[in-house]
Amino acid sequence: TEEKPVTKKGPDFCSLRYGVALIMHFSNFTLITQRVSLSIAIIAMVNGSQQLGPENASTEGPLTDPLGDPSTSIKELNSRASVYQWSPETQGVIFSSISYGLILTLVPSGYLAGIFSAKHMLGAGLLISSLLTLFTPLAADCGVILVIAVRTVQGMAQGMAWTGQFTIWAKWAPPLERSKLTSIAGSGAAFGSFIILCVGGLISQALGWPFIFYIFGSTGCVCCVLWFTVIYDDPMRHPCISAREKEHITSSLAQQSSSARRSVPIKAMVRCLPLWAIFTGFFSHFWLCTIIITYLPTYISSVLHVNIRDSGVLSSLPFVAASSCTILGGQMADFLLSRNLLSLITVRKLFSSLGLLLPSLCAVALPFVASSHITTIILLILIPGTSNLCDSGFIINTLDVAPRYASFLMGISRGFGLTAGIISSTTTGFLISQDSESGWRNVFFLSAAVNMVGLIFYLTFGQAEIQDWAKERTLTRF
Repeated sequence: TEEKPVTKKGPDFCSLRYGVALIMHFSNFTLITQRVSLSIAIIAMVNGSQQLGPENASTEGPLTDPLGDPSTSIKELNSRASVYQWSPETQGVIFSSISYGLILTLVPSGYLAGIFSAKHMLGAGLLISSLLTLFTPLAADCGVILVIAVRTVQGMAQGMAWTGQFTIWAKWAPPLERSKLTSIAGSGAAFGSFIILCVGGLISQALGWPFIFYIFGSTGCVCCVLWFTVIYDDPMRHPCISAREKEHITSSLAQQSSSARRSVPIKAMVRCLPLWAIFTGFFSHFWLCTIIITYLPTYISSVLHVNIRDSGVLSSLPFVAASSCTILGGQMADFLLSRNLLSLITVRKLFSSLGLLLPSLCAVALPFVASSHITTIILLILIPGTSNLCDSGFIINTLDVAPRYASFLMGISRGFGLTAGIISSTTTGFLISQDSESGWRNVFFLSAAVNMVGLIFYLTFGQAEIQDWAKERTLTRF
């Protein structure tokens, strides 16, 4: 009886659920571009390497010399025409503030998304993040404290947006299409990273750094209109869904029907080793991914010695591979499941192994091929690409073990990931400040070790069956 839903295929890529995946792809694209915008803009914000009018000058660092004088050297411009006098330590606080905001809301927003409308929670998070992105240039003029406050609240809003997605997929994604649909949606983050790294510098140079925030903030507002118009929490209530697709989704999810809202079984979750396997996987995955996202331009610039423009283009290439591998991995995982070639837990562990082992091998090899620019670039492209194969592994495993609490558990999982990112970023900065060459080698060796610990733990304790505490209970109040 369990295999019945497998034989019934929906209308696939012409179906409404794939439209939902595309809009979620667009929302993830928007969220990541708004998150990374400051990383690109801050180069101009603190260096003032472009022509700015008086309205762009900060009271902390007024412009005393015109920037249009062709006789003025680049170094003089950088030293005398700074828009804001923000120290590296201050910039570090600004960058980390959005992560602290994310951590603050990941768990509570995941819990609330299971109680209230995930559509409205995610849409509200996206809208707040977009409005705060538009407000960032004005906040910068008002002072660094307001920028930090804006980024922290923006992180809280993005935490709401990230976790609400899995509550929607728990009702929209048939089990054999979960990898496909979530990978299409999730690839928006990698594609957004690629776009912002590619065009952010060009926008800053051509129009001025505030337009980075104006353009991607406006894009988020457009995405909000699409979101509130097309997305519904439950396919059964969607006015445009076909009867065939509705019946396909209903029959596929018949075994996982959700009932009344209940309290979250925290004690059972804490004692559940399969959940800890997922959390450990997230910690390991985000450790290396955060280093690549944060320090890739720095590594390319310092090790390969290329100019800033080429560094931006080269830094964007890995995210093309990441976006492609996310989608291809999801397609392959669902193919293996639909043909009954591998069991669900085998697929989850296979893609988790590929997503943690392959980037670790590439990272360990990097220090030994530094003399070859082409080999270095290839390895840097492969690290995010192969790492995103985890999207079809432990990253969506909460939908298998506890679909009723998917958003709550995704919030906790991302909390572990963000914690790893904060620790790895701080550790990386410390290691490379001691000695660049040995520092980078130690960074990559440590990342590989963290990945291997996470992989071994997941392979040992990971499961794909719905846990007893996550199943329906009709006769008990707790």
